[in-house]
Amino acid sequence: MKEFLTREELENRAKRLCALATDKYPDWDTIIVLGRVNQYYLTGTMQDGILIIKNGGKLMYFARRSYERAKIESPLSDCIYPMNKYSDAAEVCGKLFGNTLLETDIATIEVLNRLRGQFEIGRIYPIKKILSEVRAIKSPYELDAIREAGKRHKYLLEEVVPGILREGMSEVELSAELFEKMLKLGHQGVSRFNSYQTEMIIGQIAFGANSLYPTNFDGPGGMKGLSPAVPLFGSNKTLLKKGDLVFIDVGFCIEGYHSDKTQVYMFGAKPSDELEKTHRQCIEIQKKTASLLKPGNIPSEIYSSIMGCLDSSFLENFMGFGDRRVSFLGHGVGLHVDELPVIAKDFDNPLKEGMVFALEPKKGVPQVGMVGGEDTYIVTPDGGECITGGEKDIITV
Repeated sequence: MKEFLTREELENRAKRLCALATDKYPDWDTIIVLGRVNQYYLTGTMQDGILIIKNGGKLMYFARRSYERAKIESPLSDCIYPMNKYSDAAEVCGKLFGNTLLETDIATIEVLNRLRGQFEIGRIYPIKKILSEVRAIKSPYELDAIREAGKRHKYLLEEVVPGILREGMSEVELSAELFEKMLKLGHQGVSRFNSYQTEMIIGQIAFGANSLYPTNFDGPGGMKGLSPAVPLFGSNKTLLKKGDLVFIDVGFCIEGYHSDKTQVYMFGAKPSDELEKTHRQCIEIQKKTASLLKPGNIPSEIYSSIMGCLDSSFLENFMGFGDRRVSFLGHGVGLHVDELPVIAKDFDNPLKEGMVFALEPKKGVPQVGMVGGEDTYIVTPDGGECITGGEKDIITV
């Protein structure tokens, strides 16, 4: 992998962003990007700063900390300026911003007031969906990074984890040892989420029925965590015993790009026929959904066709335990683990080649845990290209 992005890569991204902005809001004048992940996507560096793009293509990145690092990392060094306060940016790009596209999902009232104090802003348009649409179609560089993450991810969950599991270890011990292995395999130590205030250290790690435990995370699995203050990382009180189901749902990150994968294990015993049957039903759903990941297919129609084939008894505890079911079968993956589009109702724009999805059909089994799987796929004319190893049965350890 390349350490730094190329100028051509970044200019293509900005060009697509401006074109889509014009398509959605023909009267736009200025784009302001505050989110650091989006700044990285457009500049190749992630600093405390503000990115400004004028209609017509002029891009200016004002970096507070660190201007020096931004100049080192970004190939757009001629577009990077030092900044201590917004007035410094106004001196370079002028005060007249006109109709402005802004990340209204993260710009607080305080930040907006500060911006209005320095710039003449007309109408404000939300840019989150536009940025998400641009980021949804991955370039060859991005796909290479995600493929590499997926390759290492597969090895981690299929080859490494069975050698870690041992009787008497806690969920926290498993998480810690798994995290160490991930770092040694090249994982970059952080999993980034787009969802508001989502925190995640490594992923969801749970033994037995803890994978059904209520959680604030918008996913089908569960996790008890360390405490009410830190419902993450696993429980230090739940110890692995023979006959436990082990649920591991983690992301793996290379060069900022994630793959997403879930694997279920049975420790010290074979899964019952009924448990195996339920798991395999989820796997078949995953395979069928993956076959539909083709350019032109509609996410909402994929969701409806798959869900419409499931009987009411199977739908109980499917995609979440009890009344905690989520309303999707898969989600976009990239610089964030949870990106658009989503395989769910109301996502009606056709799929395009180069989009990346994690598909995760899962079902809760009372008093046992969550079964099913998750893998990451690239949209191709032949259907989803799996880059994390593909659907697997429960692994007996």
